[in-house]
Amino acid sequence: MNIFRLLGDVSHLVAIIILFVKIWRSRSCAGISGKSQVLFALVFTTRYLDLFTSFISLYNTVMKVVFLVLAYATVYLIYLRFRSSYDSESDSFRVEFLLVPVAGLSFLENYAFSPLEILWTFSIYLESVAILPQLFMITKTGEAESITTHYLFFLGLYRALYLANWVWRYHTEGFFDQIAVVSGVVQTIFYCDFFYLYFTKVLRGSGKMTLPMPV
Repeated sequence: MNIFRLLGDVSHLVAIIILFVKIWRSRSCAGISGKSQVLFALVFTTRYLDLFTSFISLYNTVMKVVFLVLAYATVYLIYLRFRSSYDSESDSFRVEFLLVPVAGLSFLENYAFSPLEILWTFSIYLESVAILPQLFMITKTGEAESITTHYLFFLGLYRALYLANWVWRYHTEGFFDQIAVVSGVVQTIFYCDFFYLYFTKVLRGSGKMTLPMPV
């Protein structure tokens, strides 16, 4: 554990809490991609199967349980509790275009050909692209509420901090996880344009972030 990983975990948790509280308080999931949230729930499910096989630390266990509970609670709010506010027409990204290549790649590129290892690898690859339905939805509608952009900011910050964590571990421990690092870099790239718009528009006081409409 180092400061970058700790701050990364905190940023990740803050992002998920922001989204959950936003939906719960407004009683609406408008502007939220249910497909992205399902993908993130799948990421946590396939990554945290070791909850039943090994114990690393109390911190590790608690964080995994919290992420799983919040992920599925958010999916429940979107598709059941407040489903009348869910914009399924705008949330039209074809997730099979993500799931099929990710599943295939996890079988081809992994550290050990075992069920748990393949599922862990699948979760790493899937996390790198799970945000795409949300970004696609924002681009399609042309705008996003500031609370939604704050969620995306902290999610992107979590990934950037984890990149710093890997750099730190490489220099202090000689540790290098190629699969996690490459996937993390890919995921961070997806946030770059969003970060620019976030700092230039949302933080200047605009209630919503307006994006260029797709051609």
